[in-house]
Amino acid sequence: MLFDEHGLAVGATTQAALDHYDRAIDELLHFRAECDASSGAALTEDPRFAMGHVLAAYLGLLTTEPDDARAARERFAAFRTAAPDLLPRERAHVEAVQRLLDGDFLACGALLGRIAEEYPRDALALLVGHQIDFFTGDARNLRDRIGGALSAWREDDRHYGHLLGMYAFGLEEAGHYDRSEQVGLQAVELNPRDVWGIHAVVHTYEMQGRFRDGLTYLDDRLPDWSAGTFFNVHTWWHYSLYALEAGDDARAIEVYDSVLAGSSTAMELLDAAALLWRLYLEGDVRAERWAALADAWEPKMNVPFYAFNDMHAVMSYVGAGRLAEAEKLIASREAYLNGAHTTTNHLMTARVGLPVCQALVAYGRQDHDRVVDLLYPIRHRVNEFGGSHAQRDAVQKTLLEAALRSGRPELARVLVSERINVRPCSPYNWLKQSALADRLGDSGAAAVSRARAADLLKA
Repeated sequence: MLFDEHGLAVGATTQAALDHYDRAIDELLHFRAECDASSGAALTEDPRFAMGHVLAAYLGLLTTEPDDARAARERFAAFRTAAPDLLPRERAHVEAVQRLLDGDFLACGALLGRIAEEYPRDALALLVGHQIDFFTGDARNLRDRIGGALSAWREDDRHYGHLLGMYAFGLEEAGHYDRSEQVGLQAVELNPRDVWGIHAVVHTYEMQGRFRDGLTYLDDRLPDWSAGTFFNVHTWWHYSLYALEAGDDARAIEVYDSVLAGSSTAMELLDAAALLWRLYLEGDVRAERWAALADAWEPKMNVPFYAFNDMHAVMSYVGAGRLAEAEKLIASREAYLNGAHTTTNHLMTARVGLPVCQALVAYGRQDHDRVVDLLYPIRHRVNEFGGSHAQRDAVQKTLLEAALRSGRPELARVLVSERINVRPCSPYNWLKQSALADRLGDSGAAAVSRARAADLLKA
């Protein structure tokens, strides 16, 4: 019987296959692209290695790319037809993978939770479960899935810091900002190249409006996160958000042109769209950049797979002025909803994805009343189609901008008041308070709010 790095029994027939598998898990925890090669090497060494097949399937599914998912489904079906006798933990993982392949994110997450209860040192179950919680916007599970396993780990475990990094992100999404910062900083101290831990600290500063702290933190650790992983683009996106909040649009665009432009994966494309959309809401269209982004999204939208991606593709079509393509995507999703489906994405699309996409097109048509009508009823449940608070803020900003432009000052007042009282240190929030006062004809209040924003920018 062989045991993996974390002391769990595996059905690998050779130590070499197991070594490749352990290396792949380590690389995955570091978000390094090499995890694919190490996973493949494990299966080359032992083609019947169950956990090797499980890992390969998870890797194919977590990209949120329909083509990757299709290939993973075919490979895993071939494995299952000739699967060897499996250990109990391996059987549980095979079942969890199958639920994910079938499109049931929630059932997969629940099964991974049961695995972690019995095997709290199963790093793969914890990591994949954590990503499932992210894809489904489940803040409580982002926190508690990892928190419930931590007591089974020791501080001298090589990957203990990575668990802390995941836990810090869960704490942040659940609103425990002081504790999140503390745990995230500890994770990065244990492993300076823990990009998910760095990411958790960055999210904490974002939620607290500490954009200067965020820029300094990222600048000080630039070599640790800016290259060598498939997560560096997303962290650069966070860097750009800080720059926008600091009033440095030129810096954000410089980052876009040097890092985000030319993105090819869905995860990178959504970051690119999310940055340009924030500029678009302020009247900065950047049409040539939108055109390239819309072209990149087009081949990925043939089949419904993940509603969160659909939103960012529609942003790109609207930004590029290609409203007919946006309408075509929406029509395909409406047809998808009329079919017989039981997938998590079907529910996401119905409850959040479709109305958000429709609202983005309405915004592109300057039909701001329709934007409000579509987004206001769902504004407290947009987490249901995944992403983080920072990512979903694009939806909330779209609603606010539409309310300001639609002649609904009472609603705009509520939305601005909510934002200011959560993050009074945000220049953006005070600038929107100023815009509202201008629309109400209160030039004095507008001037006070602009001055507050200016003071925050200089602080």
